[in-house]
Amino acid sequence: MKGFKEFLLRGNVIDLAVAVVIGAAFTAIVTVIVNSIINPAIGAVFNASSLDDALKVDIPTVAGGKPATLLFGAVIGAVINFVIVAAVVYFALVLPVNHLKKVAFERVKKNEEQTPQDVPPTDVEVLLEIRDLLRSQGGAALPAGGGAHVAPSDAPEGPGIAGSTKL
Repeated sequence: MKGFKEFLLRGNVIDLAVAVVIGAAFTAIVTVIVNSIINPAIGAVFNASSLDDALKVDIPTVAGGKPATLLFGAVIGAVINFVIVAAVVYFALVLPVNHLKKVAFERVKKNEEQTPQDVPPTDVEVLLEIRDLLRSQGGAALPAGGGAHVAPSDAPEGPGIAGSTKL
């Protein structure tokens, strides 16, 4: 029962349910537009009451009964219906979502590029820089082991650090 509850509340199921409901409502709107505006306009060109009644082709049957009717107008109406739905979905949903994804991706990428520059150097890196500067100024005054600890009597004379005259 716990797994079923997690499945229902996961979010994907709810998103899918919303999509189905909105899709059904949207399909009703498109169907009304096609049946009320497009079909009569195209049907007028073909002298029919709607596109479903246009471009009918009767095929005689072999037994001489009632002829079969091919409804090319209905097929054209379905294609127009599909193109309208596809255009609205693309321009109202796909295009804006792709734009938002692109903007979000660029923002994340920009933040990733700025992060390494904002990181301050570690204490060890600063100490290594100081050691290298002192070596270049004072020569062999530092012990050969890297100078992990410098006694005040071993340090070179100079302006000093933080107000002292010796290191």
